[in-house]
Formats: sequence, C-alpha cells, structure tokens
Amino acid sequence: MQKPLKKNSSFCLCPLASGSKGNAIFVSAPDTAVLVDAGLSGIEIQRRMASVGVAPQSLKAIIITHEHTDHIKGAGILSRRFNIPVYATRDTFAACKNLGAIDQVTFFECGDAFEIGSLTVNPFSISHDACDPAGLTLTHGAKKIGIATDLGVVTNLVRTHLSHSNALYIEANHDPDMLMAGPYPWHLKQRIQSRTGHLSNQDARDLVAQVFHKDLDHVILAHLSEENNRPEKAATEMSKNLDPLSTALYVAGPDQPGEMIWL
Repeated sequence: MQKPLKKNSSFCLCPLASGSKGNAIFVSAPDTAVLVDAGLSGIEIQRRMASVGVAPQSLKAIIITHEHTDHIKGAGILSRRFNIPVYATRDTFAACKNLGAIDQVTFFECGDAFEIGSLTVNPFSISHDACDPAGLTLTHGAKKIGIATDLGVVTNLVRTHLSHSNALYIEANHDPDMLMAGPYPWHLKQRIQSRTGHLSNQDARDLVAQVFHKDLDHVILAHLSEENNRPEKAATEMSKNLDPLSTALYVAGPDQPGEMIWL
C-alpha cells in the first residue's frame, strides 16, 4: 500500500533504475538535485528523468557509491554533457573504468559528511566486493533518506547511519531458496551469499525492523535479482514487520522509473 504523494513537500526521491541492469536514484531538495549512481546509458537516464518531469540540467552532482558498471555506466557522459560534478571516494574513482575525462571531481571519505547545496550527505562504509563501497544518508532540514544497496552484511555502522531515516532505500536482492535452486554456478551463489555479496529479503526485513521508528514513512526495496527474486516475494517478506497504514512500501524495478516519493 502506498501513501498519497505529498506534493507540497520539499524533499523527494525517485528510483530511476534498480537491479543488475543499472542503478540510479534521483534525489531533490528545493534548490539541490543529485543522482546517486548513474548505471544506465546517458541517454536512457535522460529519458527516464524526462518521464518523471525532471531535467539533467537541474543536477548539482552525481554521487558514485562504487565502481561496478551497473552504477557508473552513464556517469561520465552525463558529467561532460551537462557539466555535472562527480563525487566519489579516491579509491572508487581510481577503480572506475571507461568513465572518460571528468573535469569536475570531488573526493569524499566514508565517515566524513559533506554538503551539496542544501543537502547534507553522510557516506559510510559497507561490505561489498568493491574497492571502497559506500552507503549514504542524505538530509534536508529535519528529513533523512538512507540508502544501502550492494552490501553483504549489516553491521552496527550500517544500522547507526540508517537510524532515524524517514525513507529507506534498501537492498532486497534475493530469496535464498530461489538462489540455491536457480541456474547460477556454485561460485556465484557463494559470492552472493557472502559478507561481500548481497542482502536477502530476510536480511532486508531484519535491517528495517532494527532501525524502525514511528517516523519511518517510506521503505523502498531495491536491487532485486531478476533470476533469484520476485517483487511479490520481497514485498511479502518486508510486510511482515510493517504497518501499511504508517509506512508505505515500494519495490524499485529495472525497466522503468518508480514514482516520485515525497517526504
């Protein structure tokens, strides 16, 4: 169940794409809009932004969480085409392949908050098979968005940073039974289930339960595997611990943007 959009709000997010085909999240405050990851082609990100009524010219930054292709594919093109600064850790940026020349790069370190316009961004370390992967919280005024995808284990650090979020964008990558019965080779199944792999539906459910509070208004399930999960499975698992009258639940998909979610 989804709450009505609060269009008089000033802080919003929209999943543009989520999954192994590509990941991108649009986040906007009144005078500051950013992309968290840009894992589709530049033209496809432009198309999806247009479909939800926003323009790439509005972007103040592209924040890269880690170097895997499904998170960076369009970052270089968009940065050059629209003169958008790219934000990443030094190790992540060094590991990014095929970005091309980037004129404006700002380096951040996990654990050190920074400002982009009216947004406060607080990156934190997560466990994934990348050089320096980051989860993020983005705060505007009293409202907070927590983002944690592509992580294999939930640590106390992750729980601490995601606590008090008003919206959570959380990985629910796989159903364990589907993964074990599915077509992936054993080494890939082991990687997915490892501490540097991906969270299962049950892991996501437990994480949200651990950081739940009365002002958690939105939970968005993200990075679902098309081979090892189903949206209804992920939503059913998460719903076990959520009251649909107080917390709206969404599932982000790979093929089209989700709706704009207003805090």
